[in-house]
Amino acid sequence: MSHFRIDIDGGVARLTLTRPEKHNAFDDVLIAALTSALVDLERDERVRLLVLAAEGPSFSAGAELGWMKRAGAAQEAENLADARKLAELMRTLDAFSKPTVAAVQGPAYGGGVGLVACCDVAIAATTARFSLSEVRLGLIPSAIGPYVVRAIGPRQARRWFQTAEAFDAETARAIGLVHETVEPEALDRRAGETVAALLKGAPGACREAKRLVGDIASSPIDAAMIEMTAVRIARIRTGDEAKEGLEAFLARRPADWTLGGAR
Repeated sequence: MSHFRIDIDGGVARLTLTRPEKHNAFDDVLIAALTSALVDLERDERVRLLVLAAEGPSFSAGAELGWMKRAGAAQEAENLADARKLAELMRTLDAFSKPTVAAVQGPAYGGGVGLVACCDVAIAATTARFSLSEVRLGLIPSAIGPYVVRAIGPRQARRWFQTAEAFDAETARAIGLVHETVEPEALDRRAGETVAALLKGAPGACREAKRLVGDIASSPIDAAMIEMTAVRIARIRTGDEAKEGLEAFLARRPADWTLGGAR
């Protein structure tokens, strides 16, 4: 049993965690399956974007305690191999070249927070709660750390990594972990609106825009960066998507990618 479901419709892949009895916690088997699924979705030309969601009251409780206990009893080399699998899941989601949207309907703890931080857009129900609770188990949020710190900044991370306090969705929005909060009954509608907005963008341009953010976020604005940005826009605007986009705008018609085209 994979404990997740993938539905693909209209260019949108919806990956839903389906292990509510375990609060959608993941173990080594689920981590491997999720990583493999993300790799497949990356390659799937039908997929223009990914929505990450969950069934049940919790979004994800992070690492399953039974798995963590087994890992703790293993030798260090085995532990390292195990930890690398979780790190690879986070890296694969974060590096997913197509837009990603997290629809967080309930609590996200530990690794669940990492999944949220790896997505491009995160929308949370007002009833969702969050916690980086690892230190209360004698652990640290290591594999998810790079993505959470990038999302909320080191100052906030110092607090929440160490206190392990639970915080509400509005606090998550205020510190940058999620982009917006909505009432629970409005979560699917708002996620759908975000998906609709993303589908109006050219697929290739969305991927390039996402890559641009990663390339410039931690680099100085110097001559090399200025040249790099000039080269990129020069290349992009001579491409087929830019030509179609400008022609569609001037003709006051939808671009072909908004009509279900494969571009």
